[in-house]
Amino acid sequence: MKLQSKVAIVTGAGQGIGREVALKLASEGAAVVVNDLDAAAAAAVVREIDDLGGRASPFAGNVVHDDFAGGFVDAAVETFGSLDIIVNNAGYTWDAVIQRMTDTQWDAMFDVHVKAPFRILRAAQPHFSSWSKQERARGELVTRKVVNVTSISGTDGNAGQANYSAAKAAVVGLTLSLAKEWGRYNVTVNSVGFGMIRTRLTESHEVRTGTIEVEGQEIRVGLPAEHYDALIADIPLQRAGTPQEAAGAVYLLCAPESDYVTGEVLICGGGYHF
Repeated sequence: MKLQSKVAIVTGAGQGIGREVALKLASEGAAVVVNDLDAAAAAAVVREIDDLGGRASPFAGNVVHDDFAGGFVDAAVETFGSLDIIVNNAGYTWDAVIQRMTDTQWDAMFDVHVKAPFRILRAAQPHFSSWSKQERARGELVTRKVVNVTSISGTDGNAGQANYSAAKAAVVGLTLSLAKEWGRYNVTVNSVGFGMIRTRLTESHEVRTGTIEVEGQEIRVGLPAEHYDALIADIPLQRAGTPQEAAGAVYLLCAPESDYVTGEVLICGGGYHF
């Protein structure tokens, strides 16, 4: 229970990696505000946490909406009295080679992966500043955590993902800048860069094909079987990671053992690089 008395907010936590992050943080004692586009999915994760004896609250909504960030941060403060951990996880891919990529595709990736985390962090800043001043006056040292999810597409680039790769590279820039700005608040800011993690977005079409709906757009998810097999063959660990393993990497940067780690990008990819 290393996160006892901590309060966390996690975007995109209704399924996949985000769900596992919420469950992991809760299992270590944190109260978690669970966000997802799908209100039913967010509520289901909250019930799982409640059933395990944890504390959680749902917050359904789209992270790209103008009024989302303030409400999300306020939900943590008003419901649980604090905010100690921010995990910016929500996102998806919308791939195309550049000559076929639309402005809508480009803008969508920057809205969800960069602008949404920026707005959430901006909304949290007044709280972090105020609390750190009060704690310093009392002679207390309280470390808070931000973990922004990036990708090896952002650190290494990837064909067919100019929009996603550029947005995830921007997440790294945001992380490094905030690590420098927020050190004075005793807030660590780090990123986890995921490689091939087994989710609905990366499943082989032999296993599952389908689409996700975002803002009225039907976006195909998954990978052609031959592409999936080629990727797996290039991973030194010879398999895709699980959502639980991905959540473990996020947890490493939320745990007290990483209180002096900031401005870093932790790659969770089984040794794989593009």
